[in-house]
This record gives sequence, C-alpha cells and structure tokens, in this order.
Amino acid sequence: MGIKYRRVLLKLSGEALMGQLGYGVDPNVVQEISTEVAEVVGDGVQMAIVVGGGNIFRGLKAAAGGMDRATGDYIGMIATVMNALTLQDALERMGIPTRVQTAIAMQEVAEPYIRRRAIRHLEKGRVVIFGAGSGNPFFTTDTTAALRAAEIDAEVIFKATKVDGIYDADPHQNPNARRYESLTYGHVLAHDLRVMDSTAIALCKENNIPIMVFDLTERGNICRAVKGEPVGTIVGGFCEVR
Repeated sequence: MGIKYRRVLLKLSGEALMGQLGYGVDPNVVQEISTEVAEVVGDGVQMAIVVGGGNIFRGLKAAAGGMDRATGDYIGMIATVMNALTLQDALERMGIPTRVQTAIAMQEVAEPYIRRRAIRHLEKGRVVIFGAGSGNPFFTTDTTAALRAAEIDAEVIFKATKVDGIYDADPHQNPNARRYESLTYGHVLAHDLRVMDSTAIALCKENNIPIMVFDLTERGNICRAVKGEPVGTIVGGFCEVR
C-alpha cells in the first residue's frame, strides 16, 4: 500500500472537532475524521490520538478572566475526555476497536493511562485515544502529544490543523505569506513559529520525532500523510529550511 509510517500519533485540536460551529462538536466533522482514521487503520497503520478540549473549555482563557490557572487546566482536561469519548463512539460505530486512556482516573468510562497497555492495544490493531492531557496543569495537549509519542515509540506526529502547513506569517492576514516545505526543530524554536509549544518541540527534538503539519479539512490528507506524501510542512532534525 506504500505506507511509510506504521505507528503514528495524530494530534487533533478541540477546535478541529467544532467545524464551523461556535461551540461543541460538529457530528459531520467527527464522522469525516473517523472515516479517514478507519481507512488507515484498515491498511495496518497503528494509530494513537491526542485530542484537545478548546471547543468546550480553555483553561488559559479562563485563567485570564480570574480563575485559578490549575483549576482551569483541570476543567480543560475533563473537556478533552468528552472529545475522546465522542471520537471513540464514532470509530466503534465503524467497526474500529478503540480504547480511551486518561491521565486522570475515570475508571467508569475509560482506562487509566498505562504505557505498556497502550502499546499492546496498538499492536492488536486498536486505536488508542489519550484523554485528560498529561494529567498535570500548566502543560498543553501539544506537550502531551510529544510525550505520548515518545512513550509509545511513534514514528511521527501528525499535527492536523485548519491550514496546509507552516508559514512565515499568518496566511489569513498576509496574502504574501510563504509556506515552508520542511523545517528544523531549531528554526521553529528560534523563530517562535508556534507550530506547537516550545516544550513539545524540545521533546520531539530530543527524541527525534518528526512533526508533519497539514490541513485536516482536506479529504484524504491523513491517508496521504501515512504514505509520506508532501501534504504540508515537516519538522525534523535533518530537514532543510525550504
């Protein structure tokens, strides 16, 4: 099938699940994402997912309004579990066995995060969705994605966004913004390109995990990404800036 990556971690923002809605989850978007995930899993790709919760609650924004930062982050972690369970339901309705593992104990609805169990699920062809972030406040779900990717020995992180890669300026505000084909970790950090937060980039650099940034809204991009096709921008240790 021309598959390049056999074990991948897909990072989804909560906003990606929102679609064109102002809040919550768009069932059509969840269905489209689940359909693509089901296709690549059917081809033998081992898929883990980290999902954010910004479509429901953003701890940083709440903290800016006066809420205790740690409390806001914990509420945001619970929001990610809601999204994880939504994705699990959509995938299992397609016949894809799925497990949700959370960094905060919620044994009635999900398994606790256990690294070796997560890897075993992947080996058995199950999709594993990591909820509740890292279980600690002050850490983003981007950092969680880098951490879990390192723990499960993922070959790549797919950072699925609403833009088709990394630009040297905001393409929505600057029509002359240039899209990069590839970047080094150092360039991303030095120029503060905000692909992921700096802690996540540093973790990926330390563990030599490439990051592929691409447009989630274009049908088939996940399938093309697992084949190594140039669907966006790749960040890695041996990439040239171009």
